[in-house]
Amino acid sequence: MPTAALIDTHLHLVYRDRLSYPWLAGVSALDRDARYERYAEEARRCGVTGALHMEVDVAEPDIEAETRNVRDLALEGAGLLLGAISACRPESPDFPAFLERALANPLVKGFRRVLHVVPDDLSEQPIFRDNLRRLAGSGRPFDLCVRPRQLDKAIGLVDACPGVAFVLDHCGAPAVAKRMAQPWREKIAEIARRPNVCAKISGIVATADPKAWVLEDLRPYVEHVVERFGWDRVVWGSDWPVCTLTASLSIWLAASHALTRGASAGERDKLFAANALRLWRLEG
Repeated sequence: MPTAALIDTHLHLVYRDRLSYPWLAGVSALDRDARYERYAEEARRCGVTGALHMEVDVAEPDIEAETRNVRDLALEGAGLLLGAISACRPESPDFPAFLERALANPLVKGFRRVLHVVPDDLSEQPIFRDNLRRLAGSGRPFDLCVRPRQLDKAIGLVDACPGVAFVLDHCGAPAVAKRMAQPWREKIAEIARRPNVCAKISGIVATADPKAWVLEDLRPYVEHVVERFGWDRVVWGSDWPVCTLTASLSIWLAASHALTRGASAGERDKLFAANALRLWRLEG
C-alpha cells in the first residue's frame, strides 16, 4: 500500500509576472508559467500531501522576493506548500546578512546555489566555504545541484563543511538517455560515504529519452543511489515542471512507486515522507 504521507521535496513554481527568470529564455520548452493551481490539481490526485518549493534560479535581486511569493501563495490557500528552499549566494560578502534574515523566517527550510551554471571552482573559494559553514547547526540543509563531472567538487565542498547537512539533487544528474555509468557510479559511492549527505530521487526522468524511455532505463540509477545511501538518507521529489520534458507528474510518481515496489512499507515511508519530515523539520 502507498505511504499515508507523500512529500514532494522538489517543486518549482514559475510566476513570470512577479519574478524574473533569465535562464528560461534559453529553454523554450519550460519558458512558461508553472503555477501552484496547475501543480496542485494533479498532485492531489496522485496523493501528494505536502511540498517544498525549490528555488528556480531567479535573477539575483529577486531571491528574497521569490520566498515572499511562496509565503503569499501559502497565505492565499496553497495548502500543499510546507516551506521554501531559498536561493542564496555564498560567494557574496553580503551572505551573512542575508542568512540572518533567512534564518529568522520559519518558511525557509533550506538553501541552494545551482553550481552547474557557474564556474566549477566557485565552491572552492574560501568565502564560499566560510559562508556555507554558517549553516552548521541551523537545521537548514544545502542542496547540491551539480553535473556528474562536478561530483568531485561536491565531495570537496562537503568535506570542507562537515557540520552542514547536504542534499544531492537529482541522483547526481546522470545522463539516463546516454546510459551513463562511469564516473557517475563511482562518484555516487564516494559521496555517499559522507554521513551528512542525503540524496534526492528526483530529476532523472527529465534526462531520459523523451520518446522512448521505459521504467528499466531508470532502475539502475535509482537502485544504485538507494543502495549506496540507504533508506534513511533518501528523499523523493517531482522536479515539476522540469519532469514534464519527458513525463507528467503522475507518470514520474507511478514510476517511482514501481521502482520501489520491492521495498518494505517502512522503507517506502522513509523515502516518500519520513526522511523529509525529519531532515527539513516539516509538519506534513
